[in-house]
Amino acid sequence: MLGTGLIGRFYTATLHGLRSRDRVHTVFSLDAKRAEAFAQENGIAKATDNLEEAICDPDTDVVVIGIPNDRHLEAAVMAAEAGKHILCTKPLGRTAAEAREMLTAVEKAGVFAGYLEDLAYTPKTLKALESVRNGSIGKVLWVRSRETHPGPHSDWFWDLKRAGGGAIIDMGCHCIEIIRNFIGKDVRPLEVMCTADTLVHPIEAEDSGIGLIRFQNRAIGQFEVNWTFRGGMDLRDEVSGTEGTIWLNHWLRTGFDLFSAVGPGGYVAEKAEGDTGWLFPVGDEAGALGYVEMFRDMLDSLDGQKTPQETFYDGYVVNAIIDACYRSAKSKRWETVEIEDWRGRDDVEDLAKETIIDGKYILIKEEKMPDGRTFQILKDKSSGKIIKREATA
Repeated sequence: MLGTGLIGRFYTATLHGLRSRDRVHTVFSLDAKRAEAFAQENGIAKATDNLEEAICDPDTDVVVIGIPNDRHLEAAVMAAEAGKHILCTKPLGRTAAEAREMLTAVEKAGVFAGYLEDLAYTPKTLKALESVRNGSIGKVLWVRSRETHPGPHSDWFWDLKRAGGGAIIDMGCHCIEIIRNFIGKDVRPLEVMCTADTLVHPIEAEDSGIGLIRFQNRAIGQFEVNWTFRGGMDLRDEVSGTEGTIWLNHWLRTGFDLFSAVGPGGYVAEKAEGDTGWLFPVGDEAGALGYVEMFRDMLDSLDGQKTPQETFYDGYVVNAIIDACYRSAKSKRWETVEIEDWRGRDDVEDLAKETIIDGKYILIKEEKMPDGRTFQILKDKSSGKIIKREATA
């Protein structure tokens, strides 16, 4: 386990409680004392502040990268060259170029590599994805994803050089991969329009960002991220289709509301801003945030020699989209998503497929009225005239 911050704690707790046969046996931290303390708290045999020692330990089978963004490339290349399987937290790199180098390293070495994008694995998301793939909402037209909270826990997130950006690279990576899952990872993202600003915190990076992603089939992805939201952490997704809609609320208001005048005297939930008044505790944080299903998929895929849901290639595509977002935020115009090695389809079906009625009309809308009759709004193919008529049986 590389890293002893919040993400390292979530990862370790999930691994130790998941399949009963998976254990973290070596932990690395930039701070030797933190590594020792983390090891004692979690029953880990070895602790070190030497990255190479942790990765190249002969007992290490899988390297989990949970350290700051500026160390991902170094750790991944070192692990690949050592022949170790790799699981890397989000974002894969600070830029698409870094992510591409990591992807090349693992593919050259032939090691298993998984992208730890937990929010693509939440139970609600997996159930919603199943519904979409079963056709329950028709063709996906628009996906909106929001992640906001009052800011990260660790200092390095606020450092533009170390993190590679601000709220967009920190949380936009979650939203973008959620969007790709619902629209289809094989549908190429073409261009983005993004606005970013620093509204509250005295930092060089952005603390707020909103982006639009246009896909080849004309579907649109929309993300909203910021480190300025007060009241905890807000994680929501919305999927609009030709035949239905999905609304997901993962965190802030999920049916567990607690009011306390004196405080619970303990931990409430990640990014909670207080412990009195109305509180929104989470019963199983690791489960709600997708860690359980994520590691199950990763480790079962590794054991079964299968491709996991989230790969290093996915991480690379996400980084390419984020790069375009930052270019757009500066240029104030649509920017092309530059993907050197597109592995999806280029023959996707256009969403605007027409339904023809009686050989001469294009169906615009069909609606059942209160009296039980069904009416159609139609467009005459030859004249372009819009008409309304009662549908015939």
